[in-house]
Amino acid sequence: MNYHQYFPVDVINGPGTRATLFVSGCEHQCRGCYNQSTWNPDNGHRFDLQMQQRVINDLKDSRIKRRGLSLSGGDPLYPENLSEILALVQRVKNECPDKDIWLWTGYRLDELSPEQKRVIDYVDVLIDGKFEQENADVSLVFRGSSNQVIHYLAEKR
Repeated sequence: MNYHQYFPVDVINGPGTRATLFVSGCEHQCRGCYNQSTWNPDNGHRFDLQMQQRVINDLKDSRIKRRGLSLSGGDPLYPENLSEILALVQRVKNECPDKDIWLWTGYRLDELSPEQKRVIDYVDVLIDGKFEQENADVSLVFRGSSNQVIHYLAEKR
Protein backbone atom coordinates (compact mmCIF):
# COMPACT_ATOMS: atom_id res chain seq x y z
CA MET A 1 0.00 0.00 0.00
CA ASN A 2 1.07 3.54 -0.66
CA TYR A 3 0.05 6.65 1.19
CA HIS A 4 -0.29 10.09 -0.27
CA GLN A 5 0.13 12.22 2.86
CA TYR A 6 0.42 11.88 6.60
CA PHE A 7 -0.39 14.61 9.08
CA PRO A 8 0.91 13.74 12.57
CA VAL A 9 -1.14 16.65 13.96
CA ASP A 10 -4.51 17.40 12.36
CA VAL A 11 -7.60 19.23 13.64
CA ILE A 12 -9.72 19.06 10.46
CA ASN A 13 -10.40 15.36 9.76
CA GLY A 14 -12.41 14.31 12.79
CA PRO A 15 -12.95 15.68 16.27
CA GLY A 16 -10.07 16.90 18.41
CA THR A 17 -6.40 16.66 17.58
CA ARG A 18 -5.65 13.59 15.48
CA ALA A 19 -3.13 11.82 13.30
CA THR A 20 -4.42 11.53 9.73
CA LEU A 21 -3.27 9.19 6.98
CA PHE A 22 -4.35 9.70 3.36
CA VAL A 23 -3.81 6.44 1.50
CA SER A 24 -3.41 5.99 -2.25
CA GLY A 25 -5.82 3.96 -4.33
CA CYS A 26 -9.47 4.60 -5.16
CA GLU A 27 -11.70 2.98 -7.73
CA HIS A 28 -14.65 5.35 -7.20
CA GLN A 29 -13.04 8.35 -8.91
CA CYS A 30 -15.91 10.65 -7.97
CA ARG A 31 -16.53 13.68 -10.17
CA GLY A 32 -15.43 16.77 -8.24
CA CYS A 33 -13.14 14.86 -5.87
CA TYR A 34 -10.65 17.22 -4.24
CA ASN A 35 -8.08 14.43 -3.80
CA GLN A 36 -7.73 13.08 -7.35
CA SER A 37 -3.99 12.62 -6.91
CA THR A 38 -4.77 9.78 -4.48
CA TRP A 39 -6.69 7.68 -7.00
CA ASN A 40 -3.66 5.89 -8.43
CA PRO A 41 -2.50 3.22 -5.95
CA ASP A 42 1.08 3.67 -7.14
CA ASN A 43 1.20 7.38 -6.22
CA GLY A 44 2.78 8.59 -3.02
CA HIS A 45 5.09 6.78 -0.65
CA ARG A 46 5.33 3.16 0.42
CA PHE A 47 3.56 2.48 3.72
CA ASP A 48 6.10 0.26 5.45
CA LEU A 49 6.59 -0.96 9.02
CA GLN A 50 8.63 2.14 9.84
CA MET A 51 5.72 4.37 8.82
CA GLN A 52 3.27 2.19 10.71
CA GLN A 53 5.45 2.56 13.80
CA ARG A 54 5.56 6.33 13.31
CA VAL A 55 1.74 6.47 13.42
CA ILE A 56 1.72 4.42 16.64
CA ASN A 57 4.44 6.57 18.20
CA ASP A 58 2.56 9.75 17.30
CA LEU A 59 -0.64 8.42 18.86
CA LYS A 60 1.28 7.58 22.05
CA ASP A 61 3.11 10.94 22.17
CA SER A 62 2.11 12.65 25.42
CA ARG A 63 3.50 16.04 24.34
CA ILE A 64 0.67 16.45 21.81
CA LYS A 65 -2.34 14.47 23.01
CA ARG A 66 -4.26 13.05 20.09
CA ARG A 67 -7.82 11.80 20.30
CA GLY A 68 -7.30 9.27 17.55
CA LEU A 69 -6.45 8.27 14.00
CA SER A 70 -8.28 9.35 10.84
CA LEU A 71 -7.98 7.26 7.67
CA SER A 72 -8.91 8.78 4.33
CA GLY A 73 -7.56 8.88 0.84
CA GLY A 74 -7.97 7.63 -1.78
CA ASP A 75 -9.92 4.93 -0.05
CA PRO A 76 -8.64 2.94 2.93
CA LEU A 77 -11.03 0.12 1.93
CA TYR A 78 -9.65 -0.07 -1.61
CA PRO A 79 -9.04 -3.84 -2.03
CA GLU A 80 -5.26 -3.53 -2.42
CA ASN A 81 -5.06 -1.54 0.85
CA LEU A 82 -7.01 -3.91 3.08
CA SER A 83 -4.24 -6.07 4.54
CA GLU A 84 -2.09 -3.12 5.58
CA ILE A 85 -5.02 -1.05 6.84
CA LEU A 86 -6.22 -4.05 8.86
CA ALA A 87 -2.77 -4.47 10.42
CA LEU A 88 -2.67 -0.76 11.27
CA VAL A 89 -6.11 -0.57 12.90
CA GLN A 90 -5.41 -3.75 14.87
CA ARG A 91 -2.18 -2.24 16.21
CA VAL A 92 -3.89 1.04 17.08
CA LYS A 93 -6.63 -0.75 19.04
CA ASN A 94 -4.14 -3.06 20.78
CA GLU A 95 -1.43 -0.52 21.57
CA CYS A 96 -3.48 2.69 21.87
CA PRO A 97 -6.84 1.50 23.24
CA ASP A 98 -7.80 5.00 24.37
CA LYS A 99 -7.70 6.32 20.77
CA ASP A 100 -10.61 6.28 18.35
CA ILE A 101 -10.42 5.49 14.63
CA TRP A 102 -12.39 7.38 11.99
CA LEU A 103 -12.46 6.09 8.41
CA TRP A 104 -13.79 7.65 5.18
CA THR A 105 -14.74 5.37 2.29
CA GLY A 106 -16.65 5.60 -0.96
CA TYR A 107 -18.16 2.18 -0.30
CA ARG A 108 -21.47 2.02 1.56
CA LEU A 109 -21.64 0.08 4.80
CA ASP A 110 -24.29 -2.27 3.40
CA GLU A 111 -22.12 -3.24 0.40
CA LEU A 112 -18.82 -4.04 2.14
CA SER A 113 -17.04 -7.30 1.40
CA PRO A 114 -16.15 -9.67 4.26
CA GLU A 115 -12.54 -8.43 4.07
CA GLN A 116 -13.63 -4.80 4.32
CA LYS A 117 -15.90 -5.65 7.27
CA ARG A 118 -12.88 -7.08 9.11
CA VAL A 119 -11.32 -3.60 9.01
CA ILE A 120 -14.58 -1.94 10.08
CA ASP A 121 -14.66 -4.16 13.19
CA TYR A 122 -11.87 -1.91 14.54
CA VAL A 123 -13.33 1.42 13.38
CA ASP A 124 -15.26 3.68 15.76
CA VAL A 125 -16.76 6.05 13.18
CA LEU A 126 -17.30 5.30 9.49
CA ILE A 127 -18.20 7.97 6.95
CA ASP A 128 -19.46 6.09 3.90
CA GLY A 129 -20.66 6.85 0.40
CA LYS A 130 -19.17 8.32 -2.72
CA PHE A 131 -18.77 12.07 -3.00
CA GLU A 132 -21.60 13.34 -5.22
CA GLN A 133 -20.92 16.75 -6.66
CA GLU A 134 -24.63 17.44 -7.16
CA ASN A 135 -25.13 16.90 -3.39
CA ALA A 136 -22.03 18.81 -2.30
CA ASP A 137 -22.60 20.99 0.75
CA VAL A 138 -19.79 22.93 2.42
CA SER A 139 -21.88 23.34 5.59
CA LEU A 140 -21.75 19.60 6.35
CA VAL A 141 -19.45 18.50 9.14
CA PHE A 142 -16.99 15.70 8.23
CA ARG A 143 -18.78 15.02 4.91
CA GLY A 144 -18.52 16.50 1.44
CA SER A 145 -21.97 15.63 0.12
CA SER A 146 -25.35 15.03 1.74
CA ASN A 147 -25.62 11.40 0.58
CA GLN A 148 -22.67 10.43 2.78
CA VAL A 149 -23.57 8.94 6.15
CA ILE A 150 -21.73 9.10 9.46
CA HIS A 151 -22.01 5.75 11.28
CA TYR A 152 -21.08 5.78 14.97
CA LEU A 153 -20.08 2.12 15.17
CA ALA A 154 -18.52 2.14 18.64
CA GLU A 155 -21.94 2.91 20.12
CA LYS A 156 -23.33 -0.27 18.57
CA ARG A 157 -20.76 -2.58 20.13
